[in-house]
Amino acid sequence: MSTEATHAIHGHRSRLRQFFLPDGRKVHIAASPEEADTLKQKLSRQYPNQEFDLYIHGSPEHVGALREAHSHHEQRRDTLRKQQPEAFEQFENVRLELDALSTELHMLTEHGVQLDANFSKYGYSAYLRTHDSPNQSSSASLDGDHSALHEKRDWKAERRKGTTIKLWQRPVVRQYFHKGLLWRASTPEEVASFELFLDLLYVGIIAINGDKASEDPTGLGLLRFCVTFIPGWRLWSDISLMTSWFDADDVVQRVAVLFNMACLLAYTTNIVESFDHTYAQLISFYLASRLFGAIYYLWMGYLLPIVRAMMINNALCIFIPSALWIASIHVEEPSRLALIWVAIFIDLFGAVVGVFLIRYAHLISAKFKERMEKLFEFYPAVNIEHKTERTNSFVTLVFGYSVVSLLYQNKAKFGVNAFLGKAVLGLVQAFSFNWIYFEIDGSNLYVHAIRRHVGTSLIWLSAHLPFVMSFVLYGGALSRLVVAHDSIDADPTSLTEVFARKSEGEIESGLRWFYCAGLATALTCMGLISASHTHKEIVGQRWKKRHRLAARFAVAIVLFCLPLAKHLDSLTLISTTTGLIVLVLLLEIWGTSCVQDSFFHKINLCKYTADCKMRKVDLEDAVKRGETINIENLAGKESEQQGVYELS
Repeated sequence: MSTEATHAIHGHRSRLRQFFLPDGRKVHIAASPEEADTLKQKLSRQYPNQEFDLYIHGSPEHVGALREAHSHHEQRRDTLRKQQPEAFEQFENVRLELDALSTELHMLTEHGVQLDANFSKYGYSAYLRTHDSPNQSSSASLDGDHSALHEKRDWKAERRKGTTIKLWQRPVVRQYFHKGLLWRASTPEEVASFELFLDLLYVGIIAINGDKASEDPTGLGLLRFCVTFIPGWRLWSDISLMTSWFDADDVVQRVAVLFNMACLLAYTTNIVESFDHTYAQLISFYLASRLFGAIYYLWMGYLLPIVRAMMINNALCIFIPSALWIASIHVEEPSRLALIWVAIFIDLFGAVVGVFLIRYAHLISAKFKERMEKLFEFYPAVNIEHKTERTNSFVTLVFGYSVVSLLYQNKAKFGVNAFLGKAVLGLVQAFSFNWIYFEIDGSNLYVHAIRRHVGTSLIWLSAHLPFVMSFVLYGGALSRLVVAHDSIDADPTSLTEVFARKSEGEIESGLRWFYCAGLATALTCMGLISASHTHKEIVGQRWKKRHRLAARFAVAIVLFCLPLAKHLDSLTLISTTTGLIVLVLLLEIWGTSCVQDSFFHKINLCKYTADCKMRKVDLEDAVKRGETINIENLAGKESEQQGVYELS
């Protein structure tokens, strides 16, 4: 075989771009389907008289060609082993040692981020492929040289490789599905700074919605809270989805995000009086952002034909409910509510229609399935790492609101009273929820809900909305319970004027329901989110996951029924709910522990292991005399014994 062929086969192991078949034909590998046409034209111009095959990475043809070449070289290896057995064994040993040392040296000297860094947190999949940048993949396929990827970086040269932001650049789909395979960029997707800036704006939106709901703890107040909160959540999700689907790191993208944030800000300024005077303005700013998103999807469909069908589907899922929102402006209550809830339902679940057409078209007819597969051959996918981080950020904002709602101002000389006690108990509740959500339910994941199944993905995505809404309701109600003076050692004169006016001597029934039912719903939704994941199994675990979730749901039922105990004052009510939440936390900690392990740290004697060529008696004598052991001197003595000694 030629030197070129040998070089191509023994090149960089992470991504083989070309190799030879036993009959001498050269096989080139395209990193993605969209690269195949461009690469074919380039190879035809460069090698007009040479036969070659072009396959897409991960395709059955690619796998078959690899197996054919692999079988051929296995036969060559066996032939060499029979002809020169001693030389073959020596060469194999040297090669294995070099491969191991090269891999270790690469891991120690190369600081590039690999896909596994984040992807392994959410479970592996046999149906995933990665694609590089077009320039990198094309050049690598043509010359087959990947050695530069393993070379040591010239950090002085790196200093001169700064990048600039462009006014506009053609967007790229970050990840997409094609014929059952998930294609995604090999580099991790980081949360952009403007997304974090958006979170700062949403802090105010959460506070306004929660405070407004706590001022009117009635069924009508709950209805208005849902109507004003859900569209805000929809706008936040739209911005996150756009930045997750498309890579367009330019000025135009940031201006588009700024426009959406301006609409969200204007939307927020009309929440309080939305059902009295400002409903038309509220919906106008909401639709401005949503229709802008529809135009953005159509523009992406024009620029990226491979995902055009899904972009049109998403745009239609915006235009249809927008007509209902506009109609609701011209209809009086209560008829308006019918249009509102239909529009909200389509806003939240309209995109599921596209999923149904892709995955379940065979339930209608075989011909319809064939048409849908052709129409939605490519469709963008959610980046799990980015989606999880963005959702975690939003949940953190909600937890933060519940903590801020506890704050009040004291003017008494000795402020250790019932007000402070209730605030501390509320802090314990928020801390416990944060502990359960992030460190128990969010850790030890084997397969994330989004990757596990389309059903678990929908559960995970859908359960977060009622989870954050119920927790915001709970936080708003808790802010009023903390300053209530219906319990002992709760003198309203010890509060500053602003909080003294908010202090009440009797808790409204609606406030009890907002507080307890909000906690119960949040705990239930958190259980559903945990159940949607597949967690790693722990050998000797005290309590199975299903048993711990059953206990969590049982506590949620108790919390739901707690408002019926109207004789409980605010201090007793908060103390009871805190005890129940802490009980859930303790059961989770105890249940996830191992029977064989102790809850307390066990101090073991330190042991050292050394592999040295010396007599054991010399080493032990030196230790007994308390001398400083010179390993080089001891090893220099003649000895025939060689082994591994363990000292305690």
